[in-house]
Amino acid sequence: MDIIGCMNAVNKVGKYLILALFAINLVSMSFAQSASSSLGTALQDLCHMSQMFLGAAIMVLIVLAGATYAIGQVLGAETRARATVWATAMMTGALIGAIIYLITPIIIRALLPNLSQISGTTTDPCAFTTTTT
Repeated sequence: MDIIGCMNAVNKVGKYLILALFAINLVSMSFAQSASSSLGTALQDLCHMSQMFLGAAIMVLIVLAGATYAIGQVLGAETRARATVWATAMMTGALIGAIIYLITPIIIRALLPNLSQISGTTTDPCAFTTTTT
């Protein structure tokens, strides 16, 4: 069982599939948002989409990092070292994703200064409205 060869094959195809999926999502969102002319609404939708995608991606990266590290500990020394490096890289990616997850609403509010947080019981960090002054 050649784990390294299998992972390399997945990486060759997987990176193009992820890029194509991301491009298709952007195209579909651009057509769906053409009816709304409000930049604030478009940025709010972008914030919601990034929050949903990054939340799932962070969870998957953490689970895969743990599985990679655990499987690598059972195998030989060279594979163990590679698995540790891969698991560390996945955890680093999850940490960067968490940072982006947290600062996305802050960046969007900085881009449009006339956004205000919706008051109430909402726990959604992307729940803001455009105020016209």
